[in-house]
Amino acid sequence: MTLKTMQWQQLLDTQGLQCPLPLLKAKRAIAGLSVGQRLKVLATDAGSQRDFAAWTKLTGHCLHQSLCIDGVYHYLIEKTA
Repeated sequence: MTLKTMQWQQLLDTQGLQCPLPLLKAKRAIAGLSVGQRLKVLATDAGSQRDFAAWTKLTGHCLHQSLCIDGVYHYLIEKTA
């Protein structure tokens, strides 16, 4: 399965929010998902790249996608625990 065809169960739009709000909202959103479900996050805060990479590594969630398109950061996170 390619990244472009991966589906997500919830979309979280945090565009315009600054650190730490995108990460805090993502933590809350992923808590409501079941293991194996995916959260798609959109953010405009450049610091979110570092935050999401560190958080997923720390929690063990799988960061399937982390890219920037026209100033919008796209993250696809799978809940693993």
